[in-house]
Amino acid sequence: MQDKKPEIMESLERVGVTGLKTIVMTNWKNRKYNFVPEIELTMDLEREKKGIHMSRLVESITECIEREVEIRRGSLEEVERNILEKLKERHPFNHAEITMETDLVIPRKTPVTGKTTMETYSVAVKLSSDKGGYTKLLSVEVTGNTVCPHAMNKCNGRTHIQRATGILEIETSYENRIDLEDMIDCVEDAFPSRVYTILKTEDEKRVVKEMYDNPKFVEDVTRGILRNAKKRFKNCRIRARTVSEESIHRHDVIAEGSCMS
Repeated sequence: MQDKKPEIMESLERVGVTGLKTIVMTNWKNRKYNFVPEIELTMDLEREKKGIHMSRLVESITECIEREVEIRRGSLEEVERNILEKLKERHPFNHAEITMETDLVIPRKTPVTGKTTMETYSVAVKLSSDKGGYTKLLSVEVTGNTVCPHAMNKCNGRTHIQRATGILEIETSYENRIDLEDMIDCVEDAFPSRVYTILKTEDEKRVVKEMYDNPKFVEDVTRGILRNAKKRFKNCRIRARTVSEESIHRHDVIAEGSCMS
């Protein structure tokens, strides 16, 4: 049925599966990671075919991932590339994309007491194949804070503080080695202070002091993310977005920007 001509003869850019979950294991810089990502995989469909063989596609993905788990590749994008290359043998395409969205857990030390706290960050890795060439898009999402300098200036040092989310995206060639942990650092360092899951009293005092010593608008945070990423990563297209959940307003505020490095 899938190989028959459709009633409407139009080519489609993206056809595939989304919301697929399975285990993926990597060995990045001699550190072992286990992920359970949500996977989306799509490919183009020529106008003469009614559809792709969806069940075969899912079966192929599962078989590829099982082999990748045994090998334990170096990165998520390396796993993705091997999946696309193996899939093309059974499902020819001109353009295909695979995205893995998951959580990355990084151990941190609190700033004063040195307590270990496990911090979780949302990350995504998207690999695109276009006529044999590969590009990747990496994304990290980090929780931070904004501290209003305007209120501090007008209210004798008192101000409002709110939780914020910083997002950094980097688009580059497959060969360009980018560390997701480094991307996370670029975002966290742009906030007035880092935030932690666990804070003892002395840690809390340090974090609050850092916030008040370094107040920032959402615009300042976004510019800081761009500056940090531009210094650290080369030959990339960089995009940054910060959303501040305002504590004294009924709305949130955002700032976005992009640059090349």
